[in-house]
Amino acid sequence: MPKTKIKTCKTAAKRFEVSGRGKIRHGATGMNHLKLKKTKSGKRRLSIKSTVTSGQKRVIKRLVPGIV
Repeated sequence: MPKTKIKTCKTAAKRFEVSGRGKIRHGATGMNHLKLKKTKSGKRRLSIKSTVTSGQKRVIKRLVPGIV
């Protein structure tokens, strides 16, 4: 057993989730303010979660050890 605990970066843990097939997903930016100028289809497109690339996955696994 390791002498130190593996700590989770809580801000990263709130931003990422695991899909049913084990892929890491994240939300798009730009949905928190200035919603009146955005079109309905633009807001709908921003609400869709997208998957993370393989380079980002390595960093996320380091920040959130229990994610995958």
